[in-house]
Amino acid sequence: MPHLIQRVTILGTGLIGGSFARALRKYTPDIHIIGWDRADVIVEAKKSGAIDDGFFDSLEAAIRRADLIYIALPIGNTLDLLPELAKHAPPHALVTDAGSTKARIWQAASELFVEEVGPIFLAGHPMAGREQAGFAHADADLFQNSTYALVGNADERRDPRVNAFVKILERIGARPLWIGAQQHDYAVGLASHLPQLAAIALSSFLYDRLDENGLPITLAGPGLRDTLRLAGSPYSTWRDIVLTNREVLSAALDLLARRLDDLRERLGSRELEADFDAANELYKLLRSL
Repeated sequence: MPHLIQRVTILGTGLIGGSFARALRKYTPDIHIIGWDRADVIVEAKKSGAIDDGFFDSLEAAIRRADLIYIALPIGNTLDLLPELAKHAPPHALVTDAGSTKARIWQAASELFVEEVGPIFLAGHPMAGREQAGFAHADADLFQNSTYALVGNADERRDPRVNAFVKILERIGARPLWIGAQQHDYAVGLASHLPQLAAIALSSFLYDRLDENGLPITLAGPGLRDTLRLAGSPYSTWRDIVLTNREVLSAALDLLARRLDDLRERLGSRELEADFDAANELYKLLRSL
C-alpha cells in the first residue's frame, strides 16, 4: 500500500514538518522528499539530508508531482493555503495537515475538496512536539509511540491513498487514532492547550515576583522546571491554536479556576488528600500510556 506514496511535499519544515521529513528519510528511505519553506530553512534541511529538493517561492511547483502533500504550518497559514492546494494539487494526491485544532480546517477543506476525481483532504494532528520550534530541533523519532489523530469520513477512511498514509504513520512509529473534529478539539483543549496556558499563567505570575536576588526562582528545584517546561513554547506556535479553540479553552479555564477556588478553601483541612489521590491516579495513567 505505501507504494502509492512515492513523492512527498512538506509545506513547512520546522519542528513537525522537519521531523516528518527526517522520519520518512529514516523509515521509508525510498520516498522522494520535497520541502517548501523560507530559503534559509530549505538550505538547512537540504544540507542535512532530510529533503531531496526544496522550494521557497512557487507553491505550485513544489506540489506539482506530489503523491502526498503534508502541511506543517500554523493554522492560519494552513487555512489561507487550502484554496490554492485544492486548485493545484495533482488529482491523485492526498493532502493532509498537522494542525493542533481540527474543526476549522476540516470544515474549510470539506467545502474545497469536493471533486469526485481529484485530490482528497485528510485532517490530522500528531500528538508529538517539543517546546523548542524550528528545524534545528527536528527528530526522526519524534512520532515514536505517539498518538496521531485523524479526522475523516467513511469514504476517506476507505480510500487507498489514506490507507497508504496510515501505513506510513505506523512505519514511523505513530499510533493512528480516528476521531471527530469537535471531539478532537475538546480533548486537546483540556489535555494539551489548557496545560500550556496554565504553565504560562504560573510562569508569568512568578516572573512578576522576582526580586533583585532572583527569589523565589533561586530556590527552585527541578520540580518547577518540569512543571513549567511548556512555558518555553513561543507565542507564534500557540497564537492560532488559541484563536481557533477559544470556546473550549474559555470553558476549561472557568472550570480550572473553580477547582483552584476549591483548593484554597480546603487549605486548612485534610480534605486535600482526595485531590492528591485523584492526581496520583491520573499521573499513573499517563505513565502507562
